[in-house]
Amino acid sequence: MRIIFAGTPDFSVKTLDALNESEHEIIAVYCQPDRPKGRGKVMGACPVKLYAEEHNLPVFQPLDFHEKDVLSGLTEHNADVMVVVAYGQILPKTALDTPKFGCLNIHASLLPRWRGAAPIQRAILAGDSETGVAIMQMNEGLDTGDVLLEKRCDILPTDTAESLHDKLAIIGAESILEALNNLTDLTLAPQESDGITYAKKLNKQEAWIDWSQSAMEIDRMIRAFNPYPIAQCQAQSTKFENKTLRILEAEVVDSNHNKKPGEIINLEKGLCEVATGRGSLLLKNVQLSGKKVALIKDFNNAYSLQKLS
Repeated sequence: MRIIFAGTPDFSVKTLDALNESEHEIIAVYCQPDRPKGRGKVMGACPVKLYAEEHNLPVFQPLDFHEKDVLSGLTEHNADVMVVVAYGQILPKTALDTPKFGCLNIHASLLPRWRGAAPIQRAILAGDSETGVAIMQMNEGLDTGDVLLEKRCDILPTDTAESLHDKLAIIGAESILEALNNLTDLTLAPQESDGITYAKKLNKQEAWIDWSQSAMEIDRMIRAFNPYPIAQCQAQSTKFENKTLRILEAEVVDSNHNKKPGEIINLEKGLCEVATGRGSLLLKNVQLSGKKVALIKDFNNAYSLQKLS
């Protein structure tokens, strides 16, 4: 098939690579315009553009897909299908209807659960035991199209947003190839009207830990916000007061204690056990503001935590 690909972040690259290595032909790659990055605000290309340029694939970066010249250019590609993976723009109906077989979207959830921008993180935050990938025929709604193919994936108790992202990226790449190779044999299934949830975009304010929550809830938060925006709190130690401490990894302990949430229960033998509203957490990897990530044993040797808030 003649394929237009539309995607922007790392999650999209695995699919782009799989399509590029297949018998199908990628005739155009669409991604978001270059953006200023880092503290220096230097203009930088997205992962999809970097891959496309490395493999000599034609790249298009329209600001707005509703513009007439963008839509006319899309028509000139004479594509069989458009594959969309975390592109980052709403496509108008004209664009959706342009390719022969329309636009197929790879969405990282089992629709209709977790429609929207952050399905991987929201699934972990909610304590879901399972997620997956849906290959969806796009329409004008927000992830409301009929589902062509669905693959399931367990969410392990140790999964972070990063590890689950990587697993689903592989499943998504495999699934779109299966869908394309069997397109005329697959049947579109409307999404269920029950069980609809929305995965709203991540907000940095969500990353602040409330130690009155249960250890399990805080652990899910730590895993869901790793690698971004990273769960954090205010910390006090023998060396400093009220500095931001980012927590990248912890372990739930089903303990009974008489400590207030955020108080340190145990600092012995290289451990750091923190009281929560129910149970406690063993901190494993942390990062003090302005410092490098450290194992809790090394961190405590330097600072000796006293309380978190």
